[in-house]
Amino acid sequence: MDHTKRRQFLQRSGVTFGAALVGGRLAAAASERPFPARSYQDAPGQRALLYELLGDLPDRQRPVTARKRGQAERDGYVLENWVLDLNGLEAVPAFLARPSGLTGPAPAILFNHSHGGGYDIGKREFVEGRSYLQPVPYAKALTDEGYVALAIDHWCFGERNHTSEADTFKAMLWEGRVLWGMMVYDSLRALDWLVTRSDVDSSRLGTLGMSMGSTMAWWLAALDERVEVTVDICCLTDFHTLLAKKGLSLHGVYYYVPSLLKHFTTADINALIAPRAHLALAGLRDELTPVEGLDIVDEELKRVYASAGHPERWQLLRYDVAHQETAEGRQEILAFLRRSL
Repeated sequence: MDHTKRRQFLQRSGVTFGAALVGGRLAAAASERPFPARSYQDAPGQRALLYELLGDLPDRQRPVTARKRGQAERDGYVLENWVLDLNGLEAVPAFLARPSGLTGPAPAILFNHSHGGGYDIGKREFVEGRSYLQPVPYAKALTDEGYVALAIDHWCFGERNHTSEADTFKAMLWEGRVLWGMMVYDSLRALDWLVTRSDVDSSRLGTLGMSMGSTMAWWLAALDERVEVTVDICCLTDFHTLLAKKGLSLHGVYYYVPSLLKHFTTADINALIAPRAHLALAGLRDELTPVEGLDIVDEELKRVYASAGHPERWQLLRYDVAHQETAEGRQEILAFLRRSL
């Protein structure tokens, strides 16, 4: 198909970014959007629409049950081992860490594990760490700060690594489900369970994660207003810039939600978090988060938080690294949590 016929086909098909895609002219797509920029005041309706895009999900109100498998004393904290029934389809193994000697309700963090091709790792990242995270695992770092923290195995990871990510994505698609939607659903229900605990102060909740866990953190906070503090590490990716740079293969298939770009930019989703506290950390040499896209998201969120009257609650920190957490970044994260929770 020559360029003229291709352009006519794209125009007839109503492809939003057709003009930018023809002839390899992809750069323009990074700055185009098919709808006006949003305000945090649009949040209730947009939050409902975002949830709707996540496919056929289990009943949001179905009862959540849990079975404790045991616990162990660690270095300054207690690690509880649980199996949660969050979705009615597949059991969800989980680790919960709480400070040793905790006597009353404490602020709580939902930790979201990364991808990194570590399908056998999952929630173990919480207690064992990963090569691109700082040496002290987050179970230790967070409990040392006085937080109760929860980490679950997501679909295809850890103890749920019985079927490949590609096969799970395809099977769910046939069933009208979206893999990312099912993962987000599990996170929402994990938060539902976390707040039922007597040692958790449900008015002081945060979420954080690296890479896939970073994306989960900002999706979760966008959809659930109970999350007061969000920390995302190395995955605040502007969708349209990623498309313009032909970088879609850099992210796993789990990342893609049907029809998402008809309704949302990355900044639009993150605007749903405002005016709650949000810290993002990025690497200037990280191909997963092109710098041009970081600029776009940063500019829009500065506007959103300023219009909400709390510009100080949004912060994007950039480091001269690739896809990794820095020592300076870890200190900033813990300080941000202290200030905000």
